[in-house]
Amino acid sequence: MELECILQFFENKTILIIGATGFLAKVFMEKILRVQPNVKRIYLLLRASDNEFATQRFCHEVIGLDLFNILRKSLGANLESYVFERITPISGDICDVNLGIKDSILREEMWNEIDIVLNSAATTNFDERYDVALGINTFGALHVLSFAKKCTKLKVLLHVSTAYVCGEKDGYILESPIYMGDRLKGTSRLDINVEKELVEEYLDRLRVQGATNEEITSTMKDFGTKRAKLYGWPNTYVYTKALGEMLLGNYNKNLPLVIIRPTMITSTYKEPFSGWIEGARTVDGVIAAYGKGKLKCFLGHPKTIMDVIPADMVVNSMIMAMVAHANKSSQIIFHVGSSMRNPMKLSSLSDLISLYFTQNPWIDRNGKSIKVSKPIVFSNIAMFQAYMAIRYKLPLKVLWLANLVLFQYYREIYINLNRKVKVVMRLVDLYKPYVFFTGCFDDSNTEKLRVTIRENDVDMHLFNFDPKCIDWEDYFMNTHIPGLIKYSMKR
Repeated sequence: MELECILQFFENKTILIIGATGFLAKVFMEKILRVQPNVKRIYLLLRASDNEFATQRFCHEVIGLDLFNILRKSLGANLESYVFERITPISGDICDVNLGIKDSILREEMWNEIDIVLNSAATTNFDERYDVALGINTFGALHVLSFAKKCTKLKVLLHVSTAYVCGEKDGYILESPIYMGDRLKGTSRLDINVEKELVEEYLDRLRVQGATNEEITSTMKDFGTKRAKLYGWPNTYVYTKALGEMLLGNYNKNLPLVIIRPTMITSTYKEPFSGWIEGARTVDGVIAAYGKGKLKCFLGHPKTIMDVIPADMVVNSMIMAMVAHANKSSQIIFHVGSSMRNPMKLSSLSDLISLYFTQNPWIDRNGKSIKVSKPIVFSNIAMFQAYMAIRYKLPLKVLWLANLVLFQYYREIYINLNRKVKVVMRLVDLYKPYVFFTGCFDDSNTEKLRVTIRENDVDMHLFNFDPKCIDWEDYFMNTHIPGLIKYSMKR
């Protein structure tokens, strides 16, 4: 598989990208436009009222980003014509049959033209509403598969999942499929259609009761978490992604299907430049809270491996997987992470975050530097709860009583401290399954792709996804945290 063949694979090809405004999709799109100018067409599915509004969303949320600066510099005034000769934004919705594309003529054109389908659409909120998560992460995957089956020229369908569909397993986690009805614990039978019916019944009951939108949202979030934990998954996100994989595996038949399971995705390592990121992702919520002085302690075992992987490495693995698995009537799964090849301990990450903000203090809205101290990391729940009770909850109770006696004299202090405690507790609740995670992701299939690259002398600069080359200290100190501050953190 020579470099020329990789680039030729995308030449004169038509690609459908679902989840086009997502982080990975944008990095993938930029890469294809930059390295293969002769791609025939890229359809982008965007939630919009019509194709005109879809185009407006594309201009505002995608092509105007700094991510495309390399293309912008090389093409100058020709950027817009270059892009729109190749990009076609279309209105649609992954939650609907035929992806919500109402124009029958357009649908037929797409089915006759599309070579590659990339589904990177997902709601990644750990505590998303159950109905929303099922619609996008689970049944959305099935809608994509159904649409792809109608594409007469289809070479490959690539679905982006997450490595954490494994739940809280420990040990060596294989690149193996999840079969219909699989559960991680419990004896209750898991039936995806029953889950859908339960959601509909729950929603109907809430509406009859006159529940507000806020009450429905809160109830459906709790319901999703409850159902996830019933079957052994820690949150609604990874649970509904696992259900999506079940549907893909069950109804795939003979389609060339690639499932990519990345671990925690971070900012770009090299391409198109170092440090680009969008939004606070995975560990970034912790980094942001600490840098802003809102996080003094956290929970997690120091020996836990924080399996992170830069976005451009994930995209390079996606490209190589598409090429390697094209036209093969089977399913294959790739773990894309670093725990096997270049593990980084939670304690090391904690030290790096502390070092960075000690040397580069966060500047608040008033222009003042925020001083940080080395965070306290508790290795078990009991120690953490005892600390929180003594350090924060007891003073909160005293302040609450004082406010009753002194006519809310300490009201602002109480509100501020209470907010900080809530931030910590929410982060703990969301990340607890991962800061105590003891699994290691087998990446045998992914390593075979890397071996193919090395054996065929492919340009590693263009298609590198080997985490062994990453110096984590240099990456976090000089790339990821500066990029996070520049592109994602609001002051």
